[in-house]
Amino acid sequence: MKGITIINTRINGSTRDFVYYTLRNQIINLKLEPGTKISEKEVSEKLKVSRTPVREAFLKLSQEELLGVYPQSGTIVTLIDLSLVEEGRFIRENIEKAVVREACQVFDKNLLFQLETNVRFQELCIEKDSHHKLFELDDEFHRILFEGCGKIRTWNMIRQMNSHFDRLRMLRLVANQDWNIVVSQHKEIYNYVAKKSLDHAEQAMTSHLKLVNLEKEELKKRYPGFFE
Repeated sequence: MKGITIINTRINGSTRDFVYYTLRNQIINLKLEPGTKISEKEVSEKLKVSRTPVREAFLKLSQEELLGVYPQSGTIVTLIDLSLVEEGRFIRENIEKAVVREACQVFDKNLLFQLETNVRFQELCIEKDSHHKLFELDDEFHRILFEGCGKIRTWNMIRQMNSHFDRLRMLRLVANQDWNIVVSQHKEIYNYVAKKSLDHAEQAMTSHLKLVNLEKEELKKRYPGFFE
């Protein structure tokens, strides 16, 4: 199957989770493009697992609206739904404004160092032209904020609700090579957290999470087959 990469690591020893995370990562990273047809048989053969964990992973991905099951067509990677993109972005904006304000008050030198190190690695991604790693570091930057405020469960919850938003973020990185905007916004957020400037940090986070709104219509024009 095109795009599926075998990963040898089992998540907590669960074959179902191995299949789920493998497919989810492929979908979010656009290695399995929107509209791609996949089947239990092909996935089980490619990943060398039985059909049962594949079926369970398919169900979980369909609940996240990353897979659609159609009686006449089979199982297909869903197209990007801009209404779901906006809902995911809205949730993140409103929760992360509160989180970044709290980070300004509670982050110590160690947590600030983690944020700064992350931003430095993002800058290296620009030098090395690695959008996949930049995407990972982007997620890690926000995870550090949540985890540092004792809200990692909240982060994990919103991650499950942001799959369409995440695919649009990845598409933006693929389509637009000006990654300095993303990195400079992260640097700005870090600086405000370090200065304990609550209002400025909140404003910077809001601008950062609205960035995708500025380009989503252009992305839809460039990749019409990826969108509903």
